[in-house]
Amino acid sequence: MSETLKNHIQKFVPLSDADFGQILPFFKTIEARKKENLLREGNICHSNYFVARGCLRLYFVNEKGVEQTVQFALENWWLADYTSFSAQKKSDYYIQAIEKSEILSIDFSSQEKLLKDFPLMERYFRLIHQRAHAAYQLRVRNLYSISREELYHQFSQLFPEFVQRIPQYLLASYLGFTPEYLSEIRKKKFLKPV
Repeated sequence: MSETLKNHIQKFVPLSDADFGQILPFFKTIEARKKENLLREGNICHSNYFVARGCLRLYFVNEKGVEQTVQFALENWWLADYTSFSAQKKSDYYIQAIEKSEILSIDFSSQEKLLKDFPLMERYFRLIHQRAHAAYQLRVRNLYSISREELYHQFSQLFPEFVQRIPQYLLASYLGFTPEYLSEIRKKKFLKPV
């Protein structure tokens, strides 16, 4: 599991084995069961999670009691409620393992110390957040500029493995429509003449 994190960091910043040996103790290993909540609404998000294996999701429950998925994190992705994590205030979100997951977590104070002691990790996290922010901007733009059907087709072309792996009701929640509508879109795709 630690090798996965090391390889990911090295994609963004130069990292020696010696430095990684000093960085690794900042992290804790978590094995999350399917549907286990790592964060619940109303609690403080104390940790930033790196997915070594498995999948997590960030979601909230809307005023109608419907779960609305905001973000997924597959292998080599980070996930936290960054508003809660950075301010150490109560969260409006849940973080849940969608499948059995192996995670490396770092708590807020440990991350602050890590960034102070290892400036290259400050650069690593900045680059990670820039990429995540750019992906978020694209998602929001697409939500406003293309049809729901186009949104699904674009997403399934970009992430075909992901579409097969994630339960359809969660994918529908993430894309902003009902599972029934997703089912209709998928039926149309299979019924189209070739």
